Amino acid sequence: MSQPDLVHLARDLTRIHDAVITGGPPPAPPRALVARSWERMLRLGLDPAGGNRRVLAAEADVESRRHRSKLRLIVDELRSAILHTSSSEGFILVVTDADGVILWRDGAARARRQADGLGFVEGAHWSESVVGTNAIGTALAEEAPVQLFSAEHFETSQHPWYCSAVPLHDPADGRLLGVVDISGPALTLHPTVQSLVTTAVRLAEARLLLSQQAQLATLRSRYSTLLGGSGEPALVVDDEGWVAYRQGVTTRDRIEVPDPDRTVHIPGAGLCMPERVSGGWLLRPAGTGQTTIALRLHAEPAVLEVRSSETPHIVPLTPRHAQILEHLTAAGAQGISASDLSIRLYGDADHLVTIRAEVSRLRRSIGALIATRPYRWADGVTVRVDDAPARR
Repeated sequence: MSQPDLVHLARDLTRIHDAVITGGPPPAPPRALVARSWERMLRLGLDPAGGNRRVLAAEADVESRRHRSKLRLIVDELRSAILHTSSSEGFILVVTDADGVILWRDGAARARRQADGLGFVEGAHWSESVVGTNAIGTALAEEAPVQLFSAEHFETSQHPWYCSAVPLHDPADGRLLGVVDISGPALTLHPTVQSLVTTAVRLAEARLLLSQQAQLATLRSRYSTLLGGSGEPALVVDDEGWVAYRQGVTTRDRIEVPDPDRTVHIPGAGLCMPERVSGGWLLRPAGTGQTTIALRLHAEPAVLEVRSSETPHIVPLTPRHAQILEHLTAAGAQGISASDLSIRLYGDADHLVTIRAEVSRLRRSIGALIATRPYRWADGVTVRVDDAPARR
């Protein structure tokens, strides 16, 4: 791959940048991706001269974010794949979370010192809304790999740099985990930088998938032996709700993330109380396996009485949640869509975001007793509504 004339390219981009920022006609249009980002920055009123304040997370917050991030499992492999190359002497490796907060930074000492002056440090927020057009923030905004060179950055203080960033996703569910970025002095940009980052990210995603599969296999091996002889319904899941082992129950490959203080409804097992085990959760029936519900709309407040054992579980309901459950019950097994529920509650189908948020809050309160797509009572749940009408 031929190397472009980086000096001339940087000069041309500076002329384009200055013209766009001052509202004049540029000598050539910026790349479409860059133009979209600059337009966002101008609407936000950011300072192209680099006077935008830097937002730094506290050290404790950075440590907490690292602990929660699955990227901690593969950051050492990213360092090995990227920093042990022959061209790594002049750049730094940066790994952020999905908010654009820098969690890890490593690489050339000189580049790190230069980055310190930009606030390009661990704990810094590098979303577009904070520091303008940059590969990390723009990759998050565009949900795509981004490489920026020199004056394609919005802030002039970032013009001496190139940045090449690739989003990294959880291979299990596609959730964005963060961004991997290589940054260095602009005039040292090598044509292979973007492919280096992309390859490293793909290898990291594959490693995460293998790690998850290995953890599920370990849970399955351990608890199939322990539980197999009992014949009782049971479910073993990892910390994110992925099913490692099921016995006598029918469920999808993933359930809601267990909470030690809240029962979970599992089809065929009824209400289950999560029990913390090494590497995940064990869920076993709290009662008979048949869940019956009395929806008492006349109470003050309205309540949901859930029974799958001798002792019922009582859940107070807000007026809105009582209305939602009343409509779910009336809909029967076929359920009700978010748009139909919006029409019933608000008179139009324009409140989908509100409906989804309310149902999400309701499910956090009563667990997987409510199924989705469409909204309905979960299989194995029998519901009875008292005679009094719901309050409006």
